Amino acid sequence: MTQPSTTTPRFDVVAIGNAIVDVMAPAHDDLITALGLAKGGMTLVDETRAHELYAAMGPAREISGGSAANTLAGMAALGASCGFIGQVSDDQLGEVFAHDIRAGGIAFDTPVRAGQPTTARCLIFVTPDGQRTMNTFLGASQFLPAEELDESVIADAAVLYLEGYLWDPEEPRRAMRRAIGAARAAGRKVAFTLSDAFVIARHGDDFRALIAAGEIDILFANEHELAALTGKQDFHEGIAALEQHVPTLVVTRSEQGAYAVSHGEHARVAAAPVDRVVDTTGAGDLFAAGFLYGQVRGLSLETCLGLGAVCAAEIIAHYGARPEADLRELVADLL
Repeated sequence: MTQPSTTTPRFDVVAIGNAIVDVMAPAHDDLITALGLAKGGMTLVDETRAHELYAAMGPAREISGGSAANTLAGMAALGASCGFIGQVSDDQLGEVFAHDIRAGGIAFDTPVRAGQPTTARCLIFVTPDGQRTMNTFLGASQFLPAEELDESVIADAAVLYLEGYLWDPEEPRRAMRRAIGAARAAGRKVAFTLSDAFVIARHGDDFRALIAAGEIDILFANEHELAALTGKQDFHEGIAALEQHVPTLVVTRSEQGAYAVSHGEHARVAAAPVDRVVDTTGAGDLFAAGFLYGQVRGLSLETCLGLGAVCAAEIIAHYGARPEADLRELVADLL
């Protein structure tokens, strides 16, 4: 467990994650089948496949994304002070990403990368039931060098938030390990989101080792990721397997709401009501935004869950993983 720092941080949260531009388009199930895609999942693709899928898309919208960046966008909209570390290339999509994240009030100073590969993109097919089928070309984002990590920025954040998706490539994985060391040396908390079951399939041993070593203070998962990490298909058995090893464990359960346990205290929240589910992209990211916002302000576990539920509900009611409504107004009653 991290020992609290005695100095006041500049940032509430600094996150390390994929710097991705989401390219989103509505699609019917027959197109998903024809393209051989796994509906509702996330698949890594190379640049050639990315071009093929883009050609098959209908009219699309480009919206800056990336899991951890989405979380920061939500936190900044709530009024938190945030910084992002992620790699873009010196190209048009890189400029789009940098502009969007800075326009949201988030500090972003990672130097751009010259040459190939291009900036990462995620091609997202959204079916009428709101399910999103994601196809990600990681591009430049997987070449975030540990050597360029500004440890003073990490030490100046109350929480370091790490995106599990970015654990897959070797270079950013080294950067994140170095960042964990910097955060712990500064007495800051480390939060980690497991991101996807496929990431756990590839790197579960790493994650379990981090947890066993006490390197993770706040762990985010959905119920499928919890099962993949613990090997327990029963939800409550999965919680029991982790709660003694993670100071704060947060598990989302889609329409069944979310559950958290922190230092022996258990809390749950129902899913916030939504008139119509349009697009589930970013639901977990924005849930983390609301929860972390409450955490850095010392709010109760139940209130943190409630904040997460409201933020997630706002996101799934429209296309894209960045908030469109005034989140501060939506959560005013909880605060």
